[in-house]
Amino acid sequence: KLLAMLRNTPGLERSYLVGGCVRDWLLGVPVHDFDIEVYGVDYPDLVRLLSRYGRADWVGKSFGVVKLTHASGAVWDFSVPRRDSKRGPGHKGFDVEFDPELSPLEASARRDFTINSMLWDSRSGELMDPHGGRSDLEARILRHTSAAFPEDPLRVLRGMQFAGRFGLKAATETLELCRSIRSSYSELAVERVREEWLKWALRSVQPSLGLAFMKDSGWLDVLPELAAIVGVAQDPEWHPEGDVWTHTLHAVDALVALPDWAGMSADERLVLMMSVLLHDVGKATCTRTEFKGGRDRITSPGHEVAGAEGAARFLRQVGFQESTVQRVVPLVANHMVHAEAPSARMVRRLAVRLVPSSIEELCAVMTADASGRPPRPPGVPVSVQKLRAAAADLQ
Repeated sequence: KLLAMLRNTPGLERSYLVGGCVRDWLLGVPVHDFDIEVYGVDYPDLVRLLSRYGRADWVGKSFGVVKLTHASGAVWDFSVPRRDSKRGPGHKGFDVEFDPELSPLEASARRDFTINSMLWDSRSGELMDPHGGRSDLEARILRHTSAAFPEDPLRVLRGMQFAGRFGLKAATETLELCRSIRSSYSELAVERVREEWLKWALRSVQPSLGLAFMKDSGWLDVLPELAAIVGVAQDPEWHPEGDVWTHTLHAVDALVALPDWAGMSADERLVLMMSVLLHDVGKATCTRTEFKGGRDRITSPGHEVAGAEGAARFLRQVGFQESTVQRVVPLVANHMVHAEAPSARMVRRLAVRLVPSSIEELCAVMTADASGRPPRPPGVPVSVQKLRAAAADLQ
């Protein structure tokens, strides 16, 4: 329906599918959102042309975006090419000038990353790739499109979630640009920050790469709870993989590898991902070395309680709702309870402490935690199996 409309409507001859739908098509990922850029018509004419096919809403009038709700029920976003001039801080600090005669090369240069700068000609079926996005996608490289990248600091957080979602590693020059605008974090609206973390948490196939991007770009420093766990040592007998940061990277990847992950609701996946991300942030202040069992051992007594406090600070900083905070905090605070024998009394008390979260969610967090310790094999610890069985017996 979309292609027939674009190909048969006078005035829409120069229409291109752009951005994420082209990227996802090349990756073989199901495409749900279609963005179409139309050249050679101004904004009012675009609204007029589209209105014959359904309801054309001026949802992004200041940015030249029209949302068409087609008579079939399909919804597509249309836009006209524009020039952006930075005039102030934040993602709203732009002067926007619509230019129907702008070339696709010039228009695509304003996109954030090369993998999002490709166009697909709706009439010829030709892929237009003026910035090398296809080769970067095949090589799994995240590269900025042009020197305009630093004008919008939100692009750094977009880079985080793209890296996690598509298994990408950033080009050196892109990381340098990100480091140069680290001080711009304060310009970002917290709602926009939350949206990028939400996409990272829900859509990542290798979330560790998104976190690695944040560290390598220098932007981890704006998140004190996460920055503080880099380099925090752990006892190698229990954590042969390395420091707390390294363990966290393995643990979030272990979470998405759980058999039940894909079938969970979005709310449950968000709570579990944030719980695993933050489960050990308390070790930054609780870790110490003590002589025990005939040798010096690295321990972190009380890190669960300290971690719960740190988790709440982080989640509020990046703008998550209080309902999310209330579900994550008890999971972080109780993620070490599997060390106790699961008596009926203990399980009942645990269930009360976890509300509004559940023992089953805690078991998922603890399994990801235990599985994030290579070269030790992943799997459900026996202690977690016993806790799950005891909870099931008590219903």
